[in-house]
This record gives sequence, structure tokens and C-alpha cells, in this order.
Amino acid sequence: MTFLSGYIAIIGPPNVGKSTLLNRILGKKLAIVSPRPQTTRNRILGIYNGDDFQMVFMDTPGIHRTRTALHRSMVASAFAAFNEVDIIMVMVETGSGDDPEISDILNNLRGTGKLCFLLINKIDKGSKEKLLPVIADYGRRYPFDAIIPISALKGDGVGLLLDELKSRLEPGPQFFPEDMETDQTESFLISEIIREQIYYHMKQELPYSSAVTVETIDDISRKGLLSISARIHVETDSQKGIFIGKGGRMIKAIGRSARLELEKIFGVHVYIELMVRVEKNWSKDGRALRRLGY
Repeated sequence: MTFLSGYIAIIGPPNVGKSTLLNRILGKKLAIVSPRPQTTRNRILGIYNGDDFQMVFMDTPGIHRTRTALHRSMVASAFAAFNEVDIIMVMVETGSGDDPEISDILNNLRGTGKLCFLLINKIDKGSKEKLLPVIADYGRRYPFDAIIPISALKGDGVGLLLDELKSRLEPGPQFFPEDMETDQTESFLISEIIREQIYYHMKQELPYSSAVTVETIDDISRKGLLSISARIHVETDSQKGIFIGKGGRMIKAIGRSARLELEKIFGVHVYIELMVRVEKNWSKDGRALRRLGY
């Protein structure tokens, strides 16, 4: 039996459902999601194994117009994936054809020589009749190898997508052990879950001014307990006060939500200690970005 394998990038503007698709394919939560754009900051690998194949999916930050060193790092990471994978999947929504980010993506695709799929996501939110002109328009703009309408949230079309991907895989090695689902460390996953809850609890631009690092993880197996100490980095003293909240209410709410999410993932009781630290203008400082994992 010939073994098939390949790396597959999920590319697109912010908030089109790239992380939701990765989680749907893997059947578990590997990438954080929120209703806010630009939630994903790092590339995340998700490994999908079959009897005779292995697909290595690369979830990437949303491609958008950059404002800070952090944004430039995120977009550069996404565009770099074009040269590191075998198949590129561009994800869009039905009404996003005029977005400048789409034109940037299509221009960067030209000359790559890579197989490229177009995924039109969130078909569960609109009428099927509107799909045909969208498909025709994108077909004129770029010679995609396949155009597949899907709902990453509901799973519609995802089985067809996986079948189509498998039919395009080339003979190759098994890059990762079959019981491995991601390249994420436990520490990275924990920091991402905490950051996800910040997006749900904090308003306006505050989540974008924060980063999370995990200080310690203690697995107290005799008690079935995972004890975590983590630090939330913000850019100003006023932000620190808002993150802590009156009487510590906000930081407690974030910690409680993160604890419940992590308990579902790890299947044990979790204790989280969160601290807030001011790291002035970290999102504009290259050295701070590297120290914080970007």
C-alpha cells in the first residue's frame, strides 16, 4: 500500500473560520476561536491521520492590513506558509469578495505553483442561490484547482473537502506518529485558552493589547489536579487596572472561564493563578514579541 502525505495551509482574512475548520477536521479543540477578528496569532499544526495517509494542516493568522510589529509578524507568518506546504486552502465568506485582503492573497498565490483550493465558508448563514455567482466570480479571478462551499461550524461539505484533499496527496512519509494530533506544547495550549477567554470577557481593543505566558504547570496526579500559574501582559497601568477589575472581579472571571475550558480539555480538575504585568508597548517591540512567543 502506498502511503500518502502532505502539508496543507488554511489561509484567509481574519474571522472567516479557519480555526473552526481545523477543530472540525480534528474533532477536538486545538485552535482557539472567538467572535473577534485576529484571534489567531501563531501558526498551529493539526495532524489528521488515516490508514494510508497523513494530512498536516497549518492554521495561520488572518491576513490583514498591518499596524504594529505584532500584526506584521502575524501576516508574515501566514504568507510564509505559501512556500512551506503542498496544498493551499484559501477560505473566504460569501460576501467578502471586495475585501482588499482577498486581492493581496490572490496576488501572492500567483507563481507559487501550488495546488490551491477555495473554501467558501459559512454557507449555513446564507441562501444557496447566492453561491453560484460567488463561485463564478472567484473562478474568473484565479484558476483554483477546486472550489468547495462548506460550513466549518456545522460540518457541511467538510467530508467532501477531505476526500478531495486525499485524492490530491502525493506518496510521501508519515511526518508525525499516528497518535500525535498537534505540535502544540501543553504550555502553549494553556496560554491560548486563557487568551481566548480574555477575548470573551474584555471589550473594545483590550484583548489585542494583551499576551499570556505560562509560568508553571504542576501535574499533581495523586489529587487529579493540574495547577497552573500564568501571567497576562498588558501595555499600560490603566489596562492592568481594567484586567484586574474592581475587587479582582475581572481577573477572577477570566480565570474561572479558562479553568472550566481546560478541565474539559484535560479531563482533570484545574487550578489557575493569574497575574497581570505591565510590559509597555510590547506589541510594537520586536524583542518583547520574541520573548512572548511571537
